[in-house]
Amino acid sequence: MNKKETFVRKAYFFKGIFIGTILILLLSAKDTSYQKQNEMLQLSDNYRITDIHLPDKLDFAGEAVPVERYDVREFLERELLINSYWQSSILQYCKRANRYFPVIEPILKSNNIPDDFKYLALAESGFLNVTSPANAAGFWQFLASTAKKHDLEVRDDVDERYHLQKATVAACKYLKNSYQVHHSWALAAAAYNAGDTYIKKRCADQSQSTFWDLWLNTETARYVYRILALKLLLSEPQKYGIYLKKSDLYYPIVVDLISVDSTIASLYDFAKQQKTTYKQLKLLNPWLISDKLENPQKKTYQIAIPRKEYLNYKKQMENIGKDDYVKTLNER
Repeated sequence: MNKKETFVRKAYFFKGIFIGTILILLLSAKDTSYQKQNEMLQLSDNYRITDIHLPDKLDFAGEAVPVERYDVREFLERELLINSYWQSSILQYCKRANRYFPVIEPILKSNNIPDDFKYLALAESGFLNVTSPANAAGFWQFLASTAKKHDLEVRDDVDERYHLQKATVAACKYLKNSYQVHHSWALAAAAYNAGDTYIKKRCADQSQSTFWDLWLNTETARYVYRILALKLLLSEPQKYGIYLKKSDLYYPIVVDLISVDSTIASLYDFAKQQKTTYKQLKLLNPWLISDKLENPQKKTYQIAIPRKEYLNYKKQMENIGKDDYVKTLNER
């Protein structure tokens, strides 16, 4: 066999190996593709995006919501879908509500404000001490001017918009006044977002007296429906696919209240004296917005100090059934 023939045979040999390798790779890729398709099909069998069915009857603060109307149903459904499928937020809302509903509920009740308005505070802030672009602050999102009109102190080192109990009392006063203007709790809720003057003018211009018949700006139109959506989701969480155990929820922190009627030059030092940390002091008293408390008028303030043993998660959970799912956040 001459050199030429040897070269040709080697060339064919390596060519065959190359083609065989390509075929094997192609077949392997095809098998992998089929495998991935099968995995996707199996996943789709277990994963469902389902519609949400609205209740046949619904009320807000004792006033009937006309859910039989197509427009009301579609507006409500929009907010219910958005909030129920925004899982990270709705789970946090449920967790925080268990801590703060017990504070808000008795204040609403003692001021003759319907219990449903606790969902308004949740819609406003998500139960976080946030400040809006318009500088509304706290769980109830008061502007400084409105807060002062309703007896909340707002100054350089104290901002009672962040004081949950006092801000809730102020919200009750606001809502009472609004109800007297509109004679409807739904309209009072809308006015909390847009103002009494705006709602009163819209009612007059359109010759309407109910929220459900008003054409409003988008934000205010959605506002009351969002409150209703949160009411439905937190009242019957399992109905909407929300499964939380009691041990998953955030529980109220047990505190002692220290009465102070003089200036505190340093809240850092005050925290040390009370055997707590500055961080815990600020977390439990967000209305203390500086690192000191000026008090020339000798006003009495109640400062919350955590009971150290209850800062431990396990201590909080001792008497809570860890395997019991929460059916409603109204039953605690």
